[in-house]
Amino acid sequence: MAKTVDEGFRLLKSNLEITNLQSSTASTRQTNVRAALEDDFTILESFLTGSYQRNTMIAPLKEADVDIFIVLDPKYYGASNQAALLASVKRALLKTYPTTPNISPDGQAVTITFTDFKVDVVPGFYRNGGGFLIPDSQRGRWIPTDPKKHVELWSAANKAHNGDLVPLIKMVKGWNKSRNLMRSFHLETLVLSVLQGVTISSFPSGLRYVFDKARDKIKVKLPDPAGYSDDVATHLTDVEEMDKIITRLEWAYARALEAEHLAASGKTREAFEKWNLLLKGYFPAYG
Repeated sequence: MAKTVDEGFRLLKSNLEITNLQSSTASTRQTNVRAALEDDFTILESFLTGSYQRNTMIAPLKEADVDIFIVLDPKYYGASNQAALLASVKRALLKTYPTTPNISPDGQAVTITFTDFKVDVVPGFYRNGGGFLIPDSQRGRWIPTDPKKHVELWSAANKAHNGDLVPLIKMVKGWNKSRNLMRSFHLETLVLSVLQGVTISSFPSGLRYVFDKARDKIKVKLPDPAGYSDDVATHLTDVEEMDKIITRLEWAYARALEAEHLAASGKTREAFEKWNLLLKGYFPAYG
């Protein structure tokens, strides 16, 4: 419960956080998954990656996917194609987790559905010239990427924004969660791009600004900041899908603008109602 918009956003920020206990569980899970694969593969390195490592994952952990990156010996690169590699990773995991509800390949990873949260196991290889190569079984190709570089870039950008970028990204992801409009990395890169060279003066105005300016970036290519792709939004396959996102962003921008105007007029309860429309399940009730 909160009585001011500032208090509401402080509670929102807290409600989006993964707890220390959940972080410890994710770290332990990484160690166990690596051990489960070591009988079948020579592993050069493993680490947690994705939104978890970029500190942009939002609660609850039960509804999130934790990415574990497994760097394999290059001998496996030429020994199998992308789909076969994922299938062999699945077989190895089933030896340790035979009763786990579901273990299945999912494009670029093998997803393990545990009772508490999902884990995406991403097998990859060191790439000549830097970064890594990961499988894309749907398109039969190897994708260059560098999740470690992404962590560095996100951390540097967050520092440049005085620590406000990561919480704001989480708030936008909280808005996206129930609407399922954009994939996590696309959404984070979009926010990063929109806020480049901009000062975040407050979270309410920051959200409103992102909803406003993001509309112009949906139908243009959005490059990977690490330089490994000219477009991180290739999951958007048609204009109709893009138009839907733009329409939802326009609606969100209008609600955020209304909330700011209501708060400025002293109508705090009504402002809370608008923020609750945008951030269902995360923004606290007024009172």
